[in-house]
Amino acid sequence: MVQPCPAKVGDTLDEVVTPALIVELEAYERNLKAMAGIVAEAGLRLRPHAKTHKSPEIALEQMARGAVGACCQKVSEAEILASGGVGDILIANQVVGAVKAVRAATLARQIRLAVCVDHPRNVEELSSAAAALEATLDVLVEIDVGNGRCGVPPGGSAVALARRVAAAPGLRFRGLQAYHGTAQHIRDFEARRAAVRRSAELTLSTVEALDAAGLACETVTGGGTGTLLHDVEAGVLSELQAGSYVFMDADYGRNLAKDGGPEARFENALFVLATVMSHPVPERAVLDAGLKALGLDSGPPKLKGVPGASYERASDEHGTLVLERDGLLAHGQRVLLIPGHCDPTVNLYDWYVGVRRGRVEKVWPVAARGALA
Repeated sequence: MVQPCPAKVGDTLDEVVTPALIVELEAYERNLKAMAGIVAEAGLRLRPHAKTHKSPEIALEQMARGAVGACCQKVSEAEILASGGVGDILIANQVVGAVKAVRAATLARQIRLAVCVDHPRNVEELSSAAAALEATLDVLVEIDVGNGRCGVPPGGSAVALARRVAAAPGLRFRGLQAYHGTAQHIRDFEARRAAVRRSAELTLSTVEALDAAGLACETVTGGGTGTLLHDVEAGVLSELQAGSYVFMDADYGRNLAKDGGPEARFENALFVLATVMSHPVPERAVLDAGLKALGLDSGPPKLKGVPGASYERASDEHGTLVLERDGLLAHGQRVLLIPGHCDPTVNLYDWYVGVRRGRVEKVWPVAARGALA
């Protein structure tokens, strides 16, 4: 059941029902503009990751600023994006199981759809579904360039799997996925750059091996917000999958620039609005935003504009703050929290509340919330 919208257009923040997912529209729009400029200058394609925002509306705004389409992680996410008007989607993940393969092939009859593979059995499964439905699925071979998750080894293994894809009915070999997610969160600038360079070398050698085998690599996709400038510098990817840049979060805020200061290419635009529901002693306040309101896998949220207050403990419905001094917060006061990790935080909400200069300007649904299959 979709929950009632926590706000209406024209409300002030004090009128929004908490906890609520807030998008500061001016910062969000500046982030969209900044990324569009970066990829245009680099001459690369941008395919933003919609697992961050789970919103066809945001995907279309990204495409209006030059993105070629969207990527996502699940067939269900792709179906919702397509129903909202996104016509070019990469499922940057493996689609495994006959039922999901049929759903993907069905969707490929309506839009341009690509999926990733790293196993011969999956190639056969997808080919069977696509051929039966007279559909064409674009397929990327995923290689493991250091992430230690999905992907065949670079080089010969990737070439062998690409040959299977190219020969399979209903499938079209399109290129490589080379994603190094752990590199996104390496804090030190030079260490992060070195990790990206190692990944780029492995990717380039695989592209060259594919070319030698007569397999054209139209797309080399990967990268992300945390390694954006390094990905551009390495010059191997043709398509960037950065997603979190639209919102940013506390975790990405810990990445360091070359001078040792924080990397600040994009702004925090996503917040959880919470209320001080209890303030029993001067050194402690309790918010109405706990584990069911915030993704805490990447650490606790940061409070915007309240120095001396730290989010120290979460339970199901409570977030406990430690206050350095009395008078920092009042009972009933509203605070904005910068999530530690934006993606799982977004997935906890049914609605975005878009705010400009302290007033609600728009509300829209988190359409793909809970799209897990």
